[in-house]
Amino acid sequence: MLATPSLNQKSMKYDPTPLVSPHPFQMTIELTFCVSLFSQMASSTLISDTQPWNDLKAHVEDIKKTHLRDLLSDDKRCQSMLVDFDGILLDYARQQATPETIQKLFKLAEAASLKEKINRMYSGERINSTENRSVLHVALRASRDAVIQSDGKNVVPEVWKVLDKIQEFSERVRSGSWVGATGKALKDVVAIGIGGSFLGPLFVHTALQTDPEAIEAARGRQLRFLANVDPIDVARNITGLNPETTLVVVVSKTFTTAETMLNARTLREWISSALGPSAVAKHMVAVSTNLTLVEKFGIDPNNAFAFWDWVGGRYSVCSAVGVLPLSLQYGFSVVEKFLRGASSIDQHFYSQPFERNIPVLLGLLSVWNVSFLGYPARAILPYSQALEKFAPHIQQVSMESNGKGVSIDGVPLPFEAGEIDFGEPGTNGQHSFYQLIHQGRVIPCDFIGIVKSQQPVFLKGEVVSNHDELMSNYFAQPDALAYGKTAEQLQKENVSPHLISHKTFSGNRPSLSLLLQSLNAYNIGQLLAIYEHRIAVEGFIWGINSFDQWGVELGKSLATQVRKQLNASRTKGEPVQGFNFSTTTLLTRYLQASSDVPADLPTSLPKI
Repeated sequence: MLATPSLNQKSMKYDPTPLVSPHPFQMTIELTFCVSLFSQMASSTLISDTQPWNDLKAHVEDIKKTHLRDLLSDDKRCQSMLVDFDGILLDYARQQATPETIQKLFKLAEAASLKEKINRMYSGERINSTENRSVLHVALRASRDAVIQSDGKNVVPEVWKVLDKIQEFSERVRSGSWVGATGKALKDVVAIGIGGSFLGPLFVHTALQTDPEAIEAARGRQLRFLANVDPIDVARNITGLNPETTLVVVVSKTFTTAETMLNARTLREWISSALGPSAVAKHMVAVSTNLTLVEKFGIDPNNAFAFWDWVGGRYSVCSAVGVLPLSLQYGFSVVEKFLRGASSIDQHFYSQPFERNIPVLLGLLSVWNVSFLGYPARAILPYSQALEKFAPHIQQVSMESNGKGVSIDGVPLPFEAGEIDFGEPGTNGQHSFYQLIHQGRVIPCDFIGIVKSQQPVFLKGEVVSNHDELMSNYFAQPDALAYGKTAEQLQKENVSPHLISHKTFSGNRPSLSLLLQSLNAYNIGQLLAIYEHRIAVEGFIWGINSFDQWGVELGKSLATQVRKQLNASRTKGEPVQGFNFSTTTLLTRYLQASSDVPADLPTSLPKI
């Protein structure tokens, strides 16, 4: 069962006002034991056993009788499926849904106790019951005077203590008052992490690289991310860098993650071999909570930046995991705008009714597509090259969060949860996998467009600007998917009869469109928070725990066995044993093929 609030948690406050607000609006969540008990009772019942779920299952037959061509001809329906908030326009009129469908989804949300679950998350209850943790990534971007409780303690002052430390440290590095071992300024940063310690910060960094304000702030600086334990990734990240001017940020909560720590030791050797072991303290810092191992590694514990158990790795980009390397590259003021954008959506998600709540609507529509219409995948299609790393990040947040087969109470699900996320910026994707989306499998699509380009270009004599050309495709593709093209239309165009079946498009393929006014640090924060909360909504409806990841842990434990075997075979000549026939064969072949590698490898670093 889910944890109940203790007595000192009965009255909790959450202030979701964006950081810029001079007069924060305090919201109070009154959590009584009765509400908590009701939530627990609701969670023990599978959502698929409820009447709203059954009503939606029956409703599928009505939807199958409709086509998006007809649904889009209803202006009143389309108008009801527009939501405008803080410069973001959501249009979900191209979903296979009627206003009746949406109302039935709201009934499903009520049956799933969605509002109560959102309140419990924002109140710091330990809704991650399998790990007995709160889920409070919203606290990472809350205003300084917000009150967000966890175990009866306001965590916001701790958050801002770390943010202030990051601001002070990043300004010292950027100004040149903190220098390397040889007295040179540190202008290059390599951030070492993996999974959530890598994909989120990389997405934000990539999105900011072409923003005019960020470009100016980052002038003369480089930021690189080392994630893969493959030595090729090490080689690529240190190529062209000088140890004298490089700062390494090691991101590992426990300072024990195998891949991250091997990469950290590799770069420690890179620095030590060039500048001496004592240089490590000036050239390496940590984002970790394990100060003992940080110090043992050779990093001054004073140069360690904390985060907390109530921050899941894939939700940690707004913690020191992302804020430290991004502040070193762009300055804290730019990153603070990113946090403000995320905070704006946090407030919206917490306070707005469901019919005007962008993350709630997106989450409910995903549940509709996956669990009722039977579409297991979703394409994320940003029409901005700056967002090229957005889909890979959301892929992890979504599939690691909601890739579950049991309810939060451990009951096997009689329905599929989670979805397969993938994507590529337009128009590149159009020349890649859109063929499948148009004429193969039905894959709901998220189209993300930007009104004002970060780098506008208009060539004299061209009909439209480069950005207009891009956005022409953003507007056209959703309609092409929705309407398709009939055989009758092709006949009127005098298409050869033998080609008609090949050129026919069934249409009726759902999508939704998000339109942002621009793509600056603030908007990037908004986009991140929309998808984070959308994924939480899906998990809340399905009744699963979106905040643990036991599937990741299994692979880690098996890799440990293999690692021990490789060491024993190489150093002691022990045969491969304890594995199935297939794995034994593969491991033996690997060891035989690499037998020319000496057991005691000389210290060396990759070179390109």
